[in-house]
Amino acid sequence: MLSKPQDASLKRQAAKATALLREAARPDQHHLYWAVLWLILAAALEVVGPLLGKHLIDEHLLPKHLDWPRMSLLLAGVLLTGWISTGLRYLQLVRLSGLAMRSVQRLREQVYSHVLRLPMAFFDRAITGQLVSRVTNDTEAVKSLYVQVLFVILDSSIVLVGTVAAMAFLDWRLMLIVLALLPCVLAIVWLYQRMSAPAVSKARQLRSEINGQMAESIGGMSVLQASNAEARFAARFGKTNAEHYTQRMAEIRANAWLLRPALDLLNVLLLAGVIFAFGQRDISAAEVGVLYAFINYIARVIEPLIQITMQFSQLQQSVVASSRVAALLDEEGAPEHRDGARAAGADARAANDAATPAVSIRALDFEYNAGQRVLHNLSLDIPQGAFFGIVGHTGSGKSTLLSLLLRFYPAPHGSILMNGQPLDDLGNEQFRADVGLVPQDPFLLAASARENIDMGRGLTQAQIEAAARAAHAHDFILAMEDGYETVLGEGGSRLSSGQKQLIAIARALAGQPRILLLDEATSHIDSQTEQIVQTALSELHGKVTVIAIAHRLSTIRDADRIIVLNHGRIAEAGPHDALMQIEGGLYQRLYLLQQLAA
Repeated sequence: MLSKPQDASLKRQAAKATALLREAARPDQHHLYWAVLWLILAAALEVVGPLLGKHLIDEHLLPKHLDWPRMSLLLAGVLLTGWISTGLRYLQLVRLSGLAMRSVQRLREQVYSHVLRLPMAFFDRAITGQLVSRVTNDTEAVKSLYVQVLFVILDSSIVLVGTVAAMAFLDWRLMLIVLALLPCVLAIVWLYQRMSAPAVSKARQLRSEINGQMAESIGGMSVLQASNAEARFAARFGKTNAEHYTQRMAEIRANAWLLRPALDLLNVLLLAGVIFAFGQRDISAAEVGVLYAFINYIARVIEPLIQITMQFSQLQQSVVASSRVAALLDEEGAPEHRDGARAAGADARAANDAATPAVSIRALDFEYNAGQRVLHNLSLDIPQGAFFGIVGHTGSGKSTLLSLLLRFYPAPHGSILMNGQPLDDLGNEQFRADVGLVPQDPFLLAASARENIDMGRGLTQAQIEAAARAAHAHDFILAMEDGYETVLGEGGSRLSSGQKQLIAIARALAGQPRILLLDEATSHIDSQTEQIVQTALSELHGKVTVIAIAHRLSTIRDADRIIVLNHGRIAEAGPHDALMQIEGGLYQRLYLLQQLAA
């Protein structure tokens, strides 16, 4: 049974789900109105059938008044109303199915677009498999809500109201017997919801965990097998799967006890009650046709109730899924993607004033968690066209500084200016055009070399080739069977680590950035490819401001200035030769250790 906190949680979920679904269906809401009108007509035609049967029995069969033309018209009316009613229902099911598919399409695009605009801090705690489950499985549950739940509940409710009205028209006393059992149905629905809702919510959560574990295991399969961890991961997955099975069985038991069997029993009791009440009357004075109509109507009362009640399982699943999607949409987007976050005219590039530092950092402090500061009072100026290297031991703050320069995280203490403008005031289009990134682990699409360099920017072939030449990737791309149209495989599986990195450099240069950030871009490549990268960087000197986070110090040996970080502070700064003169200095020790290791 539900506790008060669980009950409040489910109410919040239902409110979120309702708001989300209403918004998703808003462009097609006129289809919903038309569906209701046509379903009302279908219900009215269905109610007419038993009335025509009553007239046939009372006016022709019992008095043996065999007026064949009139009897034929009555029979034809029963058949015709049934056919038209069924046809109208079919058409409205198709209408609502179209509404559902369009709503899911809009919702899925909205969720995916929102995910692309979430800050990097969100992905630090997000689990990929669960996130994918929300974008795919949970949005798909909305379709079931419209096609199954909404259609069935609308249709059944309209039929129920129409049938009760027809019963009242025929015999209000017998109709009261039917209404007397409706509270029992409501009690069954209430009890079912209280018993099954926690199981449905938990099963949905566990399904996301199953997806997350699957994605995690597949993504790290090489490490998993190398660590001989197959049995341990299988046991973990088996435990989660068993919990999911337990919750699903709890839901099924609630279905088995409280849905069809209980309502079928009510159907029998209702039928017996109506026949008993009818039998207590003076049969000669009563119309036998009324009994026939009521028996038909009882089926039309109970069956809609059964159908409505049986949708509660799907309804609860859809509400849980929709609320999870709504919770994802409630996640606050990155500041640069918020409407009105940038000043008008901020997308115009600032003049390339050589006297203005490309990057200016003043009194920068940063902490991921309160009380655990990562950067301490950092101040630094990087001139236009300079090549700066940033080095330090693990945990010194190199990657954090890079993340702040990329606006992955806000910098609440201190300031960062780029080309003389505060980082937070730069328009997103301008910022992404001005700043290029070469990550440590290059991300490549399962697409052609041209598409991996272009990344949907609509660059010309000449621009793509120029960027590839600047990155020294042009020759090996042309050596492949289809040149720039060669499909590189998932994650660039057809390329070596060094070739992947050169493609990533070409991609960054294709946008003609004014500032190029390298995040340990040479840590996974061989010495020969590292020399190619060094040559490419030297050719960019004076044209592009290069800031290289480096683990391999040979990469940034020729940098104009090397910044050595230690526990979030600048410990040393200067060119390679000057730093090597500092006896016992941090940079000297790091460099000599790498030389010994080599």
